[in-house]
Amino acid sequence: MNSALNKQVQQVTKVFTDLSWHEISQHIFSRLLLIMATILLFFILLWLGRLIIDHLFAESNHVKFLKSSNRIATIHALTLNIYRYTCYFFLLYAILSEIGVPVGTLIAGAGIFSIALGLGAQGFVSDVVTGFFILLEQQLDVGDVVEVDSIKGTVTTLGLRTTQITSSDGTLNYIPNRNITTVQNFSRNNMVANVDIRISAKAPLEKIANVISEENKKLVANISELRSTPIIVGPVNVGGQLVFRVTITTQNGAQDKIASQFLSDYLKALRKDNIPLGWDNNPITQQQN
Repeated sequence: MNSALNKQVQQVTKVFTDLSWHEISQHIFSRLLLIMATILLFFILLWLGRLIIDHLFAESNHVKFLKSSNRIATIHALTLNIYRYTCYFFLLYAILSEIGVPVGTLIAGAGIFSIALGLGAQGFVSDVVTGFFILLEQQLDVGDVVEVDSIKGTVTTLGLRTTQITSSDGTLNYIPNRNITTVQNFSRNNMVANVDIRISAKAPLEKIANVISEENKKLVANISELRSTPIIVGPVNVGGQLVFRVTITTQNGAQDKIASQFLSDYLKALRKDNIPLGWDNNPITQQQN
């Protein structure tokens, strides 16, 4: 038994001895150099492609072939996304080919799509398909203020796989496209804001209405974001509190700023005329429809 074991050890030793380690090291070194050159070429192409795409879309802003600047930004980001994924795919293909993996045979024999699904890429395919329909139906654009589920913020990137939304506190949220089911877009139509002034039960309603009407005339003349004349609704019960409501319609995205300006001027005018307000230290509430 020892002789048989020694014979096997001698055969293995002979195999390693007969190998041309110099040629093997040269082959490995040449492959590494080729892979490094491929990676370097990849980064050059990635940088050059992004430069060309950025230049083309910068020129398109002057031509204005799309009505919405947000739409241009969305298509710009998507084009960069597709270009980057394409470059990564060809880089992976090139590296596998250089190390001797028969990628073409694998693709032809098994089918790349079935392989991807077999490896658990159903989620990725779902993200891409959902992202395509989001773009096709123009549900979102870069720069839109939206709410997806419980996340509200500004769309910063709209990609094939994920959508990035930046919240008002600066938090960057990455949402897989397949999880986007219900979208509230606050950037497509004019927005309505309610300015509620808390008043007492004995407040002179007619005098309040007259003061607010005079203030509205001044404000409408100076605020370009208004889309219609403010509507004086009058006294309304909100959560057990009596309020005097005024409804304003503004350009989307400007409703908070305009409502704040209105309520500030209303308060100054009402206090100037010594009209009693509610006993709350903060007599104003704002609501958006």
